[in-house]
Order: sequence, then C-alpha cells, then structure tokens
Amino acid sequence: ADCRYTCHQECRSLIQLDCRRPGPCQSQLSPESTLLPPCSQNVTQTVEEEKPEPPTIQEVKQRIEKYNSKVTNCLLMKLNDDGTYTGFIKVHLKLRRPVTVPAGIRPPSIYDALKEVNLADMTDKRTSFYLPLDAIKQLHISSTTTVSEVIQGLLKKFMVVDNPQKFALFKEMRKDGQVLFQKLPLTEYPLYLRLLAGPDTDVLSFVLKENETGEVEWDAFSIPELQNFLMILDKEEKDKIQQVHRKYERFKQRLQQTLKEARGKPG
Repeated sequence: ADCRYTCHQECRSLIQLDCRRPGPCQSQLSPESTLLPPCSQNVTQTVEEEKPEPPTIQEVKQRIEKYNSKVTNCLLMKLNDDGTYTGFIKVHLKLRRPVTVPAGIRPPSIYDALKEVNLADMTDKRTSFYLPLDAIKQLHISSTTTVSEVIQGLLKKFMVVDNPQKFALFKEMRKDGQVLFQKLPLTEYPLYLRLLAGPDTDVLSFVLKENETGEVEWDAFSIPELQNFLMILDKEEKDKIQQVHRKYERFKQRLQQTLKEARGKPG
C-alpha cells in the first residue's frame, strides 16, 4: 500500500521487503522475518479473463454452414438437435521421446473397437518405441470433447500406456511467416476452435507434444515408469555425446588432411 510493490499471487509468501517507512504493511512485520503473507495490499489479484458468451444454436448453425461450404473433402460438421455438433480434427504427433506400449500384443481388430476391448490390460509386459515423427491421426469428436479427452483418445488408439500428464495438445498457427505454438488448457474444446478457424489446416492445426512446462506431477508415476524415464534420458545423453564426438572427429580429420596437404607446398 505504501511502496506499491506488486507480485504474482503464488509468489506472495516468498516476497521479502526491507520497509523503511511506516505503513499498513509495516505494522504486520515480525522482527524475525520480513515475509508479508497477510499484507494483501502488495499483491496484484489474479483477474480471470472474461469468457465470451457461448454462441446460440442459430449462430452455431450459420458457422457450420459456412465451415462446410469451404470443406474440400467429406469431413463435414453435423449439427445435432440439442445444439451440439460433431466433426473431424487432425492431430500431428510430434513426439521426440519413445512411448510405452504393451509388448507382444496383436493389433486391435474391428471387433475390439466395437466392444471397446482394452488390449493393454491383457499383459503386464511393456516395451518402448518411437512413434513416427509428424504422424497424423484423424479423430471424430463432438463439440463437448475436451483437450483432455482428445489426448486420452489418441493414447488409446496407439495403445500407449504412459500417463496422459506426460503429453499436451498445442494449437499451431502461422503468422507473418512464423510458426506459433500455444498450449491448450485441458478444458478447451478443440472442435470449437476448428469451427472458428475453418477447415484450412494452414490457419490452425493441432499438435500433440511432450509436456515440457514443468507441470507434470511426478508423484503420479510408478517406480517402473520413473526408471524408464531415467533409461530414456540416459540413452538421449549417450546419443548426444556420440553426435558431439562424431562432429569433432570429422573436424579433426579435415584439419589433419589440410596440414598434410600444406606440408607439400612451398612457403
């Protein structure tokens, strides 16, 4: 209130101030510490963004008609009587680390899909492999399908048994020749974003990547999973070391070849 110091709400308990002037905050300081958790005047309150009003059924109908008029394939959106709608999204899988899948299991059949048989539950054996980089998976979803459900659906289709918290869904946008990524919250509705952007994937596309924001709750993983992470990191470290060794070995060979050629020349 006196010095107008501001901070994030979550940083409030960590702030230390050397107050020299008496004020509302000064009276609450203890001799042992200058932490100011009770002084709310120094904290900028987190203001939630105002969410736009949900569109009416008539507005949704108009947007769907406009969307379908631009579709060049059969992947149209369909409006239901209750105001919800269904459609298709394509998700690019850009995973740079291996995923964990059941070992020794046959590919899922149409019968398994219809009966919702989870083949991953049939064995405790696990193996890891790399999904093809830039693989694309098409999903038929509803307007009520959240980002969290999309991630879980993708993992189920590829029989990935890793914790969904390891992954995040991003929207990829192109602007002024640059590619921009934005991580989507788990409660966002991807089909609504697709409807707003239109069917052109150059304007908006969805990408599944590793969750690298530090928000992974490691306590949620089992010991074998954590050990597997360590093995993966160890392999990546060894691969990186080998790349560096090969790089400087080639550089060394070129230097030696240059010196050898220079010795036979006068001067």
